[in-house]
Amino acid sequence: MQSLDIEAINQQIYHDSAFVEQLNEETSKIIVGQKNMIERLMIGLLTRGHILLEGLPGLAKTLAIKTLSTAINAKFHRIQFTPDLLPADIIGTMVYNPGTTKFAVHKGPVFANFILADEINRAPAKVQSALLEAMQERQVTIGGETFKLEDPFLVMATQNPIEQEGTYPLPEAQTDRFMLKVKVGYPEKEDELQIMRRNLSEEVDAVVKPVVQPADILRARKSVQKIYMDEKIERYIIDIVFATRNPKDYGLANLAPLINFGGSPRASINLALAAKAMAFLRRRGYVIPEDVRNICHDVMRHRIGLTYEAEAENVTQEEIINRVLNKVEVP
Repeated sequence: MQSLDIEAINQQIYHDSAFVEQLNEETSKIIVGQKNMIERLMIGLLTRGHILLEGLPGLAKTLAIKTLSTAINAKFHRIQFTPDLLPADIIGTMVYNPGTTKFAVHKGPVFANFILADEINRAPAKVQSALLEAMQERQVTIGGETFKLEDPFLVMATQNPIEQEGTYPLPEAQTDRFMLKVKVGYPEKEDELQIMRRNLSEEVDAVVKPVVQPADILRARKSVQKIYMDEKIERYIIDIVFATRNPKDYGLANLAPLINFGGSPRASINLALAAKAMAFLRRRGYVIPEDVRNICHDVMRHRIGLTYEAEAENVTQEEIINRVLNKVEVP
């Protein structure tokens, strides 16, 4: 009976995820390489999560989210974070109208489907908190009136890893609110050659057309929830997270002096959600261990605190996650 149910789910997911190929084809008109980044943005969309992106300038971070929003026919706003930014510049404020002698609500750029928070660590804590509150509550209060944010709602915040002067790093408790922290690297040689040729070409730039509607994304979210996850996979996820909290219990005593704190319960929830979304993008109705391992680094890297000893030995979160994945038994 269960095998029949899984087969039915598999067929439904294969049907419901048909638009994924259309989206990939449309975004590839503009974005060369960076498939990993586009895939992570899709996972955030399908799970109501938000993405923290860390990468050097010029790696198509802005272009990726703008292209995806156009392909989904959604509203996109970019917010450049600067030290003089105020919370009202993001969420909006009350503006006096001399004609009516009344105050009217002026909504800020947060009222969109896709928000690019560019260099979020350049703004003070109160501005970061205003955005994070909107991300968590999915609503904004202006002048005593509460407004629901549009759905789907995805925030992609970027951080520049090479410049630390004049920045306000996000505290660990706030980075935990991001579902994924994605590190964006340089493109491959062949990809960069193609990028260079496209930018030097005199041909008309490719135009991205809407191939999906926001309503399709909302329906896809319901399909993601139906994806089957076996209890062995669930326990595998729990073991991975608990191994970062109590490494000695998993035969990883040498990691104990390196970890200040492990993944929070948000890590378990988001790892399970992201694994389901990964299965959806692979057009499968069930989760396999490879889905968990594929997305684990992005879910966990900002949820593991390192000790001074780890920093002195140049041990990174990636190394700790690799050692945990190599040790925890795969179902």
